[in-house]
Amino acid sequence: MRSGNRQLIRDINRSLVLNLIKNRGPISRTDIARLSGLSLATVSGITSDLIAENLVYEKEEGESTGGRRPILLALNHRARYVIGIKLMEHQITAALTDLNAAVLHRITSPLEDGQDVSRTVEALAETVEGLADRAGIEWEKMVGVGIGLAGVIDSVRGVCRYSPILNWRHVPLRDLLEERIQIPVYIDNDVNTLTMAEKLLGIGQGIDDFLTVTVGRGVGMGIVVNGQFYRGARGAGGEFGHTVIDPEGPLCSCGKRGCLEAYVSDPAIVRMAQEAVQRGELPIVPTELSAERVVALAQEGNDTARRILSHAGHVLGMGIANLINVFNPSLIIVTGEGVRAGDMLFGPMRDAVQRYEFANLAEDTEIVVQEWGDDAWARGAASLVLQEIFKPPVYESEPVSLAVSVS
Repeated sequence: MRSGNRQLIRDINRSLVLNLIKNRGPISRTDIARLSGLSLATVSGITSDLIAENLVYEKEEGESTGGRRPILLALNHRARYVIGIKLMEHQITAALTDLNAAVLHRITSPLEDGQDVSRTVEALAETVEGLADRAGIEWEKMVGVGIGLAGVIDSVRGVCRYSPILNWRHVPLRDLLEERIQIPVYIDNDVNTLTMAEKLLGIGQGIDDFLTVTVGRGVGMGIVVNGQFYRGARGAGGEFGHTVIDPEGPLCSCGKRGCLEAYVSDPAIVRMAQEAVQRGELPIVPTELSAERVVALAQEGNDTARRILSHAGHVLGMGIANLINVFNPSLIIVTGEGVRAGDMLFGPMRDAVQRYEFANLAEDTEIVVQEWGDDAWARGAASLVLQEIFKPPVYESEPVSLAVSVS
């Protein structure tokens, strides 16, 4: 907690000025004072400090309104850097970004045993240090690491409460990695990190109520309500994939039956393909079974493969309709590896949404199927740090320091 209200006020004013420059820049000191309500002297003092820290720079002169042409200020996106990581059971995908979340360097590292916590922490540390070294970034300019991983994540305490993929329970990942690399670490559910990136940088900007649904290895959801992220009481909100479609349905990876994920995810598509192979309906040898192969067969015109994807899309549409009925969002973003199936999956999904939505609520909701890129997860995780950097300070938390120590 900060000592004294005066320091808190300084921090709030600094955050206000920095965010105005980030969001409105290039911008003059006079306009900053007008928009913030701060005195021009206060704005000049804060911006002088920001310039000295190389966070802000003076750009071209603005249009004159009769006097001297004002000097405009802009954020120096390359003043500091963050790293975003997608942690999986056999792989670490990491991206180094600037303060605008532009990916500058990336690395993918194998992970021998993701279930071993100590070895995973060491692998994460080596990935972070190796990426910064490869990019030629001084360690003092690294302001934080964000990590997205599947499961129930307590982002406030930095604890992975449960990850079915890693088989972790109550792992204090944030503290373990911070102790090793000595810079701030933030963790969250991987779909929440994607949603955060959409809110800060993507098509969710300026939208107060939207959902992000991911389809791939599993089915997940990120939630923004009234402009705020909703994670539930302890970080478990958004387990869309484990809403039950049919209690007598197929076995889900969670151990229960009939979850939406057991109909829609990549493993579910592979399971349905295995059943079709056993019936002699698909020309696939067992070693070739994959969701990608099913999609390829469907694209080639195989009716069975098309029926598998259509059924998955129909069930997904039922779930999406339920989300619309519960949340009445302005926007639903559907993304993830599963978008590879295209209209063969999402055509039936849209039909089912229209069939199962209530009182034409779907008319209020734009559904966007977003193309998938390998950097999306890591860029989303980097947004965890960026959110902290630009978040207005509060009594209970300290902001991420952007200051670079000078010896």
